[in-house]
Amino acid sequence: MSTHVLCLSGIGPNPGFRERNRMELSVLDIVYVLVTIAVFAVVGVVARGVEKL
Repeated sequence: MSTHVLCLSGIGPNPGFRERNRMELSVLDIVYVLVTIAVFAVVGVVARGVEKL
């Protein structure tokens, strides 16, 4: 499957679009890592609470 965009003007796709798309992916990666760490922290706190019971 091709991800190329057909441009009728012949100039091609917007070069800024790729850079912005990479930046959005980087932000999503950072958010994913932070959420994963937060989930592990919550699981750890719950485990300590259960252990004290």
